[in-house]
Amino acid sequence: MRQLIEYVHELLFLARETKENRDDIEKLQTRLEDLTQKVQALTFEFERFRDEERHEREKLVLRLENALLKFERQLPPAKDTKKLK
Repeated sequence: MRQLIEYVHELLFLARETKENRDDIEKLQTRLEDLTQKVQALTFEFERFRDEERHEREKLVLRLENALLKFERQLPPAKDTKKLK
């Protein structure tokens, strides 16, 4: 009889522990889903930031090219190098 009580007690303990484990797993799954969403949001923001930076660099290159063209138009014509020799 005592052994039967111990088995029932152990069974109840295991059932409670199993329920706690399931609850913990459910909480971990929720946290993992939340973390996954945050990582996806960060990935999206990083991609957007990278695209913005690329566009800014492209605009800067165009501004520099434009400034160089304007500067070149202001220079006097180049002297003939054959005459200098």
